[in-house]
Amino acid sequence: MKVKFLLPLLSCCLILLTAVSSFAQTGTLRGTVSLSNNEAADNVTIILRGTHIGTTTDAQGNYEIKNIKPGNYTVKASVVGFSSKEKNITITAGSEVVENFTLITTSEALTEVFVKGNANKYTKSESQYVSRMSVKNLENSQVYNVVTKELIKDQLVTNQDEALKNVPGLYQLWGATNRAGDGASWYSLRGFTTQSLVRNGLAGKVNSNTDAVNLERIEVIKGPSATLFGNVVSSYGGLINRVTKKPYENFGGEISYQNGSYGFNRLTADINTAVNDDNTALFRLNAAFGNANTFQDFGSSRSFFIAPSFSYKVNDKLTISIDAEIGNQDNSGMSLIYLPYGVSIADLGVNNAKDLDINFKRSFLGDEFLTNTKTLNVFAQANYQISEEWTSQSVFSSSSNKAAGLQTWFYLMPNQKLSRNAWDANGKDNAIEFQQNFNGDFMIGSMRNRFLVGGDLYYGSNKLGYQSLPGYAAFDDVNYTGTAVNYYDFNPTNVKNALVGKGNSPYTTNSSISTYSAYVADAINVTEKLILSAAVRFDYFENQGSYDAVTNTKADTFSQTAFSPKFGVVYQIVKDQVSVFGNYQNSFTNKGFLNANVDGALQMKQFDPEKANQFEGGVKVNAFQNKVSATISYYDIKVKDIVIADPNLPNASIQNGTQYSKGFELELTANPIPGLNLLVGYSNNNSKLNGLRPVTAGPENLINYWFSYNLQTSKLKGLGLGFGGNYGDATYIYNNGPGETFELPSYTVVNAALYYDQPKYRVSLKVNNLTDELYFNGYTTINVQTPRTFMGSLAYKF
Repeated sequence: MKVKFLLPLLSCCLILLTAVSSFAQTGTLRGTVSLSNNEAADNVTIILRGTHIGTTTDAQGNYEIKNIKPGNYTVKASVVGFSSKEKNITITAGSEVVENFTLITTSEALTEVFVKGNANKYTKSESQYVSRMSVKNLENSQVYNVVTKELIKDQLVTNQDEALKNVPGLYQLWGATNRAGDGASWYSLRGFTTQSLVRNGLAGKVNSNTDAVNLERIEVIKGPSATLFGNVVSSYGGLINRVTKKPYENFGGEISYQNGSYGFNRLTADINTAVNDDNTALFRLNAAFGNANTFQDFGSSRSFFIAPSFSYKVNDKLTISIDAEIGNQDNSGMSLIYLPYGVSIADLGVNNAKDLDINFKRSFLGDEFLTNTKTLNVFAQANYQISEEWTSQSVFSSSSNKAAGLQTWFYLMPNQKLSRNAWDANGKDNAIEFQQNFNGDFMIGSMRNRFLVGGDLYYGSNKLGYQSLPGYAAFDDVNYTGTAVNYYDFNPTNVKNALVGKGNSPYTTNSSISTYSAYVADAINVTEKLILSAAVRFDYFENQGSYDAVTNTKADTFSQTAFSPKFGVVYQIVKDQVSVFGNYQNSFTNKGFLNANVDGALQMKQFDPEKANQFEGGVKVNAFQNKVSATISYYDIKVKDIVIADPNLPNASIQNGTQYSKGFELELTANPIPGLNLLVGYSNNNSKLNGLRPVTAGPENLINYWFSYNLQTSKLKGLGLGFGGNYGDATYIYNNGPGETFELPSYTVVNAALYYDQPKYRVSLKVNNLTDELYFNGYTTINVQTPRTFMGSLAYKF
């Protein structure tokens, strides 16, 4: 018995002695990293060259690597925006080596790391995409806002639509419908519609709500931006650029799980590793899998999203990278409620959505109508250092989207009824873009020139097929208040049977476009504080027309050329802290052939391009060692030759519209005391299209804000809370003059979050729409928004 008892005990002792011996045969490396101003920096990469061993610094700039085998190593500290440093060390058994680093900033680099302890983590305003040159925010005459990954994490954001609520002046008109061709979310920006069509500076369209798992940040670039981006992916109000995560040198990552109201489940992974021993080949994988229901009786979504990314440093001059986005989504989200077709607003008896006697928790669907959306975006880039003054950047992007399924929508009708409508829609769109840029940074006399010359080739195609029910695709009418005996009749089986029995003949649209562009830009330091900039784009647009497979012909082919100039001036009142700026920006839209009134008859006519011009001025601030950052601006946009409906002939267009859009915008981020971060945005927009406020303009006044505080005491360090939300004025979704208007009411939405963040894990809880506000958005539609929801998250970091 004693022997049997002693054997397990001896085994345990042997294992313990082995472990102790193993630990004694290794060493530890620790230290502190500081910036050149002697304040600590977080998130600095520390690696042992030639190994996969590494870590990152904590909030105070400290790092520690344990269990290092004895030997000679080179330890490297690096972070974007500062010169990396290396030191040779020797690890012996049982030793503890201390190595501290001070990283010196490089004046040409983009400052991506900010002082910790007083870190304004909601500001990372330097961008390689906005001007396509190494021009800092305070040197740039254009206004742009950035949603940082830190803000996304603090708000427990899971998708792009949520993240964009932090951008001043950006208003969601409706959420993603997953529809083929144009199914992504629509927004109003400076009075004009726009979508998220740009990824890492090039075409990167999606037809669904983009998952946030692969977002490094989102940049919203304001104003007509065709000079550098072209008119295909930008609007008169600006553009949305998704910047994706990139590989880094050491092994690390995070796995997280979220669970919340209405069956919300989401699992994400972010895994990064070096592929070879010298860390020249790097790989990163981000993935998300999720499903959820809506708050209505029918409505759900299931999705997966995978984003691999690979980079390889061929030598000291050449670096290549390639990454992709692969997504699949089945969605039966809420149907849009349109205002009546061919019925006067007065016949409805109400002119504000708040007065509708609708129970918005009813979907008015009889079952799930699923649309399947597939996305494949591929992005490749090669950077080559030609000389000390010149670099080359070659970029390729391929974007492909497919969608298929029954699409549903409603018309609001008199007598408290909804017309329920459906069609079978399927299609795909593809876009290929190649861009070549050459950047120079050189002196002419005493003036520094940051110079860009480049070219862009873009090809896009769409193939969309539809089959609808007779008339305006109406299936039936249903009472939206009280009893509705035919409520469940509107289901996929009945709709498909109706399409077979009495549906219109299927029809297909098949079109493609090409653009060939060249551009040149220069930012000149006339003095150390005065910077003048200018750019111009030449654009050749070619529409290959609509292909008719029956007749084997193409119709409405045309081509147009356009010039798009841009000018800017910046004067730094206080060097690198306060600057005043002004800009002129330009954009255009090719309209092509449309139905028009030609001598009293309806005929196809080629229209001229629409043209937009903006003048803007303001102040930018980045002061007190980045504790306070702000942008204040006033803009004036005028668009001429807008194509609108011809009042004298149904289904005809006329090119005599003029829209003015003037406004004021403010964004402030600050870190007034350690642990406290705040973001405040405000915008006022005054838009008029032929004298009336257009329904694309959204609310006149918008406010967004977010405050977060992390406790600084040692016992509770890592515990934080956040509070914020959005306000919007009442807005028109129909405006045809006095007596012919329909409004969505003003809204105030409040959100809150609580989290506990530690080096190895993070626990979070958030509540959206804390006061359970009933509110809407819309674009000629009434789109009810989600009521109060809760979500919890658990993340493991390695």
